[in-house]
Amino acid sequence: MALQFSTTLRNDRVSCLGTASVTPVSLTHLTIFQGAVPANCAAADPATALATISPLPSPYLTFSGGVTTIANAGSWTTTGLSAAGAGTTAQSFRMYDTGGTCHVQGVIGTDLVLNNASIANGQTVSVTSFTVTDGNA
Repeated sequence: MALQFSTTLRNDRVSCLGTASVTPVSLTHLTIFQGAVPANCAAADPATALATISPLPSPYLTFSGGVTTIANAGSWTTTGLSAAGAGTTAQSFRMYDTGGTCHVQGVIGTDLVLNNASIANGQTVSVTSFTVTDGNA
């Protein structure tokens, strides 16, 4: 039989995205990239930043039943940066703390969904979905 965790423990684990575990650190900004997801958060940033949402809205995540989702839907919005060309496709994202350390990364369209993954300079970019489900939830 696989380990099973209470809802309280699952909520505590996913809430670490809002206040990273051992030393409380709050995620402050999200950057969307043209390049693919690196091997891990310690690796260099992907190629070409297309948009940055900074600061993240407060609160930026909600936690329930071992699942975290975006809070303040519609407020995770910014304007596309000078993209490599009109309609440059976003492939990955990273979420950072105030010191610029990456704590979360993933794939656009799978882990984090945008209103339009084809980003042009000056275009409004909005996160429409971001969900993390803890094991056994």
